[in-house]
Amino acid sequence: MTTPAHPNRPPSREPSISDATSDRWRGALSTGFVLLATAAGLFFIWQMAASLLLIFAGVLFAAFFDACARAIKPVIPLSRGWRLALVLVILGALAALSIIWGAGHLPEQLRYLVRVIDAQLDILQNYLLNFGIELFGPEGGRDFSSWFPDHSKLFGHAQTAVGTASSFLANTAIMLFLGMLFAFSPHLYRESIVLLVRPSYRARVRDVLNEMGGVLQLWLVGQVARIVLMTICVWIVLYLMGLPGAFLLGVQAGLSNFIPYLGPIAAAIPIGLVAMPLGLSMLIWSVGVYTIVQSIEGYVIGPLILRQAVEIPPAWILVAIVLFGSLFGVMGIALAVPLVAIGRIAVLRFYVEDCLGDGAAPATKEIDPAQPVTIPGRS
Repeated sequence: MTTPAHPNRPPSREPSISDATSDRWRGALSTGFVLLATAAGLFFIWQMAASLLLIFAGVLFAAFFDACARAIKPVIPLSRGWRLALVLVILGALAALSIIWGAGHLPEQLRYLVRVIDAQLDILQNYLLNFGIELFGPEGGRDFSSWFPDHSKLFGHAQTAVGTASSFLANTAIMLFLGMLFAFSPHLYRESIVLLVRPSYRARVRDVLNEMGGVLQLWLVGQVARIVLMTICVWIVLYLMGLPGAFLLGVQAGLSNFIPYLGPIAAAIPIGLVAMPLGLSMLIWSVGVYTIVQSIEGYVIGPLILRQAVEIPPAWILVAIVLFGSLFGVMGIALAVPLVAIGRIAVLRFYVEDCLGDGAAPATKEIDPAQPVTIPGRS
């Protein structure tokens, strides 16, 4: 016996072929729009790479300023804004004193080192010419970009990002001002990103952004500590050995640690060229002592400082340096490691844990003490 249909219930309708076709068309259009938006985003990133790297450098400055403000909190129990202002005043005073001192003491040392290095390069080139090796090309020029394949592509982005001395100063000023603005109100800029995702997912995105900020802080403070330590050690060692321009050689050796693996190797070349006129024994001793100091710093001190910040295999770091350097020039080389570090966190949290459901990665923890901004009418 058939049950009569309810008088108030609308008759059920089986999905027709036209509905299924319409659903397939909507799915295809959605996929096409997603692909188009992804391609447009990648094209935008490619075209604006220099500006985006400049903004990211400002974020690094903000992380450094914030870390310094946290460090003095046990000593100076003031509010975060006052501590941050005090940090900026102290850093500005130190920078001004360094510029004033360096203007009176370093130019003569720099001119002397340039003359010595240039003379030793000429001697080295003449020696290699006896074996038919033209180190600087047939005309003996110093065009080091010719050592690299496709140097127009490799150095084109560097010229765009850095440019002349005036544009370099302008870029530095932009990075500093961005860093100060980001450091004074980090929660405002964080929440402007969090609002772009679904309300149910905002807490997760906020935690991941906080973790990224903590990693940037640890990495940058660790790098500054390594640079200062390496500069002082190499300066003292070369000064005791009687090598001229020991301070500048120590500074370039310390700054070279900003680029892992490749930088310290390149920093040994000026030290060797300056030591060459003082004899073979001085050359061996200076390069050997520098190698020992660099090995202790690179294999013992450096990993101890950065073990909580960057957990990336060395091969991936080298790959990132090569790729970012060839794509974006000097800025890409300098920022390759922190970019890969936060990229690793994004992949682990959003893809491995949330998309694949693998919870093996370490749990996040709140690092930024600033409370999230509450917006009326929004969760």
